[in-house]
Amino acid sequence: MQTDRGAWITAIIGHFVASSSENTLNTLADEKAFDPPLVGFSTGSDPLYDEYVSHIGDFYLRPIDIFNRAFPEGAPVSPGALTVISWVLPSTPHTRHDQAAEAKRPSERWVYLRHHGEHFNEALRRHVVAELSEAGIQAVAPVLAPYWSKSSQGPYAPCSNWSERHAAYAAGLGTFGLCDGLITPVGKAMRTGSVVARVSIAPSPRPYTNRHAYCLFYSHGTCGKCMNRCPVKAISKAGHDKTRCKQYTNVKMNAFIPVSYTHLRAHETNESISYAVFCLKTGGGGGGG
Repeated sequence: MQTDRGAWITAIIGHFVASSSENTLNTLADEKAFDPPLVGFSTGSDPLYDEYVSHIGDFYLRPIDIFNRAFPEGAPVSPGALTVISWVLPSTPHTRHDQAAEAKRPSERWVYLRHHGEHFNEALRRHVVAELSEAGIQAVAPVLAPYWSKSSQGPYAPCSNWSERHAAYAAGLGTFGLCDGLITPVGKAMRTGSVVARVSIAPSPRPYTNRHAYCLFYSHGTCGKCMNRCPVKAISKAGHDKTRCKQYTNVKMNAFIPVSYTHLRAHETNESISYAVFCLKTGGGGGGG
């Protein structure tokens, strides 16, 4: 293990993305699902995590809550002894190009990315935890923990008790847009993931002070293209209407899901398939809330 643990962990993530056979769209061309990742770090004592609780609801879990549930028998740990490791997995130019050409339904590559890409993201979470554990560092992937859950509570419902996008925001990896998606230095067509670990790593610089800094609509009063892009006008100057979005993705789009897509997630209903695919198309695809 390197002395610079931040660099060591960044290398672990980068190598896995570059070399793992699971980073694939599973197409005939065996295309990779993701380009090289971005990696950032935030400390468990970052005041943002308390702010998330105050804004989202008491059900929302801070890093210390996540860690204590994962290791209830361990020695007491302070929030400052924890680091949240976050990453961004950018989609490829081919996927972005195909998706940009669509108006109402996702492109085939986008569907494969949502399914196989998130399976890879789960594998990456497990890999990071395993590598840290082998080095004697306690770690847990919040979204894979049995106590991660969705919630219908609070002003931002539907939501979850841990958000990968909010962890990425805390780690300096991006800010939120009008449509609720996370806008990163490599764009918004991406997946995010995180691991909470008992390790001391300097937090990454956060080159913004406003949660909407990278959104041209909020920061400059321009753009707003996502409002026209949304097929059911679930995005307006007031923000993202999750209920309207979900009604469209869960109900009205069922009739348009090609039979060839359903084999990807045969254990799920058409409603869950359409929500995952279409809601993430219009909402940004962050992974985990």
